Amino acid sequence: MARTFLYPKKPSGKLYNQRKWVSYVLLLLLFASPFIKFNGEQLVLLNFLERKFVFIGLIFTPQDFYLFALAMLIFILFIVCFTVVLGRLWCGWACPQTIFMEMVFRRIEYWIEGDANQQKKLDAQEWNTEKVFKKGFKHFLFLVISFFIANVFLAYIIGSAQLYEIITEPISEHTVGFTSIWIFTLIFYGVFSYVREVVCTVICPYGRLQGVLLDNKSLIVAYDETRGEPRGYIQKNLDQTLKGDCIDCGLCVQVCPTGIDIRKGTQLECVNCTACIDACDEVMLKIKKPKKLIGFYNHDYIQNRNKFKLGARAYGYAAVLFLVMIIFSSLIYKREDVQTTVLRASGTLYQKRPDGTIANLYNAELINKTNKDMKFVFKSTDAKDKIELIQADTILPKEGAAHLTFFLIKQHKNIEEFKSKVKFEVEVEGKVISNASTTFFSQP
Repeated sequence: MARTFLYPKKPSGKLYNQRKWVSYVLLLLLFASPFIKFNGEQLVLLNFLERKFVFIGLIFTPQDFYLFALAMLIFILFIVCFTVVLGRLWCGWACPQTIFMEMVFRRIEYWIEGDANQQKKLDAQEWNTEKVFKKGFKHFLFLVISFFIANVFLAYIIGSAQLYEIITEPISEHTVGFTSIWIFTLIFYGVFSYVREVVCTVICPYGRLQGVLLDNKSLIVAYDETRGEPRGYIQKNLDQTLKGDCIDCGLCVQVCPTGIDIRKGTQLECVNCTACIDACDEVMLKIKKPKKLIGFYNHDYIQNRNKFKLGARAYGYAAVLFLVMIIFSSLIYKREDVQTTVLRASGTLYQKRPDGTIANLYNAELINKTNKDMKFVFKSTDAKDKIELIQADTILPKEGAAHLTFFLIKQHKNIEEFKSKVKFEVEVEGKVISNASTTFFSQP
C-alpha cells in the first residue's frame, strides 16, 4: 500500500510560540548533556554496552543495576501520573520525536517548500529545476541534521570522549563506530523524511496506553461539542443563534500533524500539540466569539460542566510515585563509592598456629564506583585483630576492582564462641569509605 503523506498547515499562535521556547530549551539540554562534564563525567551517559550509566555525576555500575531499574520505574510512574492528569501532553511538548519533527525538520520544510498548499503543488508538478533544487536542498539538510543527531545519540551510548576518537582518528581504527554513525544517520533520516507521524500513531506504544490511563477527569486537548454543535457556516441575513460556535472551517484538521479531526472526540493519534487550539482561537477572534472552543478540557467538564479537579487515580499514582522516590533517594544516600565483599575461602575452616593464635582465610573484592584511582588501606575494625595479606592490590583503579586474599588472625583468649561476626573497613586518605562483615570460626 502506498504511503499517504500529510501536509499540515503551518501553525501559529500563543501556544505554538510557547511550545517553540520549550523545544529550544529541551534541544539545548539534549545536545549539551553528553558534552558537559560534571565530577569528571559527562552529564548523562547510557552505555548499555559496558553497562555503565551516569546521571549528573552519579555513576551506576552493573552492581547498581537495581538502582537503575528503580530509576526507570520512577520514570514510568511519572509518565503514568503525568498522563492521568494532563493526557498526552508529553508527546506534543517534550517527546524528542515531536520536537525534532515539528520544530526542526517541518520548519525547514516550510522554509524551503512553503506552506501546505505550496508543498502539495510542488509534489504534484513535473520534475523541473525548481522541484529538483527544493527537494534536493531539503533532503540534503535533512541528511546533515540526521548525521548531527546520530553523533549526539552515539555520544550518549559510548561517551563523548570515545566519539571524539572516532571523529579525529583514522577510519580504519574505528570501523564499527564509523559504520554505527552512518546507520543511525540513515535511521533518523528515514524517520524524519518518510516515516514521520507514523512513529506516533502506529509504532510508539505510549499512544495506545491512553485508553487505559485516561479517565473522565484527565485534561486533554478536546473540542467543546456542547458549545460548538450544531456546527455550520456563517451565512449573511440568517439567524445564527440556533447554531453552535463551530463554523466548520476545518482549520483544526488542516494544522493537525497527525491528520485527525479533534471534533470526533478523543483519538489515540492526538499528540496534544495544541496546534488546533491556536487555529480555532484565531477563528473565534475573527467571528467575535469566546476563545477555547477547542482547549484543555476533561470529559466531566464537556458533558456536565464540572470544574476540574484531580481524581482518585491521580492521587493514587502520585502516592506510589512519591513512595518509590523516597526509597530510591534513601538507597542513593546509603550507596557507597566502594562496594566491599568479603567471603571465607571455600573448603577451609580455621587454622591453629604454633603461637596459639587462630587464623581464618578470606577473599575480598573491592569495586570502585568512582572515576578516580584510590590508594586504600584494608583493616579490621577490632584493633586486637591482625590481617596477614597473601595476595593484594594496593591501588583500587577507577571504575575497576581490587582483589585481596588474607588471613584474619585472632588471639585464642579473645574468642568466646565458635562462630562470631567480624567487620572490616576500607580507608582512603584517613577516611573510612566502605564496610564489610563476615563470620569467623574457631573453637573457644
